[in-house]
Amino acid sequence: MAHIIVVGNEKGGAGKSTVSMHVATALARMGHKVGLLDLDLRQKTLGTYIANRTRYLKRTGLDLPSPDYQDLPEIEQSQLKPGENVFDHRLSAAVAGLEADSDFILIDCPGSHTRLSQVAHSLADTLITPLNDSFVDFDLLAHVDEDATEIEAPSIYSEMVWSARQLRAQAGLPPIDWVVVRNRLGAQAMVNKEKMEKALDLLSRRIGFRTAPGFNERVIFRELFPRGLTLLDLRDIGVKNLNISNVAARQELRELVRELRLPGVTVDF
Repeated sequence: MAHIIVVGNEKGGAGKSTVSMHVATALARMGHKVGLLDLDLRQKTLGTYIANRTRYLKRTGLDLPSPDYQDLPEIEQSQLKPGENVFDHRLSAAVAGLEADSDFILIDCPGSHTRLSQVAHSLADTLITPLNDSFVDFDLLAHVDEDATEIEAPSIYSEMVWSARQLRAQAGLPPIDWVVVRNRLGAQAMVNKEKMEKALDLLSRRIGFRTAPGFNERVIFRELFPRGLTLLDLRDIGVKNLNISNVAARQELRELVRELRLPGVTVDF
């Protein structure tokens, strides 16, 4: 069976689609078959990213390793069983359609609480939660005291993940490997950064997740999106000498994929 990776939180602007595209493309470049789903049916940032890639490759004649992106299939009302939710059926059909020919299925969730996102989390073998290095974003995981030194209570997203874990346990499935990815880390050892690190360490032991370094804020990500490219495509499109920022970004991607500890994956880029 395909290993299902879900990229989600309930806040926009944390870099979910950038992480999704880069992890999926990295796996494809390492020879794995990767299916890709975008559950943000309104904005479809990841779907647009893939469409940009398809258009660019067609225009240039390049053949770059890419994930297999699929839209959720439409479901006729007559196909639903009594009491069955149409979104459950659409997601199940999409996963079933990809599973036979995929080593991994990566699902990008919207930055809000939806039925699709809730069901997707219960399917996750690996859950990646990108998080900006800010207590504004941390509030999605847990509430802290005014000094940001004590965890007062888990927050809405953590509770949703807990519910997904319970559903998996009831179904006899392995537990979710939850990885919180710290994005937009500052280069300097600022007080806020230290407090975030301590708070995440405390919370990780309390509710059960691992942390991994993500991407620093870089212009290159905004430049790659219109062509549907990733950091690993640069040399293939003729960039012979990567600048320091690009080299550092590739290293960040390498470390992220390594820290995910996905089955059968040896990082070789």
